Amino acid sequence: MKPTEITENGPAETLSSDELLSQDSLEDRAPAADAELKAVIEAIVYVVEEPVLVSQIAEALDEPRERVEKLIAELAAEFEQPGHGIAIREVAGGYKIATKPEHHERVRTFVKSLRPPLKLSLPALETLAVIAYKQPVTAPEILEIRGVQGVGVLKTLLDRKLITTAGHKEVIGRPILYKTTREFLVQFGLKDLNELPSLKEFEEIRRLALGDEPVQSEQAAGSATQPQASEQAVSGDTDASIDET
Repeated sequence: MKPTEITENGPAETLSSDELLSQDSLEDRAPAADAELKAVIEAIVYVVEEPVLVSQIAEALDEPRERVEKLIAELAAEFEQPGHGIAIREVAGGYKIATKPEHHERVRTFVKSLRPPLKLSLPALETLAVIAYKQPVTAPEILEIRGVQGVGVLKTLLDRKLITTAGHKEVIGRPILYKTTREFLVQFGLKDLNELPSLKEFEEIRRLALGDEPVQSEQAAGSATQPQASEQAVSGDTDASIDET
């Protein structure tokens, strides 16, 4: 029987100790539920190879987008604390787990021991830089800037999904337009095109993202080195659209 107490309005029922404990557990349930959901989100971000969108997580877990965003922000803050070798980064509109910059050299050494690093040749890097800064751009326009033919280089970049076609330019001959892809942002660790570095920084980022060895020219040994595109030549509007596929 539950204990009662006398009030001005007559006997009033009080809560038992079990009910009080049950009420306390209800108050603790929300933080516990958040902790569980946060763990699930952490596992999702960890297991996917591509940056995962907040909308994808929210839809899959049937949770409000605002709640997912809040928990991801909390996770990111936790991983930024000392003692963690990885961090949750916003890349290309989504989130992925990546190693912290201070550990890059040791991690890169380990990865290189597993498989050869992916490299871009000097002509490929130059062509990619032109496309990144001038997109959408045609092959003749790339030729005008670089001063050399680059059909083979364009095919290489297309095969590696760093660039894609973006329709045709409405001029005589209707040449194909090229632009960078979402994979380009992922490979270079960029949130969007507004984070494009200067051309001097571009080579260093390429080295860190795609391999540790100096870039190798596709030209035969002993041939003249082609001049790199100047920053002035390739600077321009970077608000081109990104292929999300």
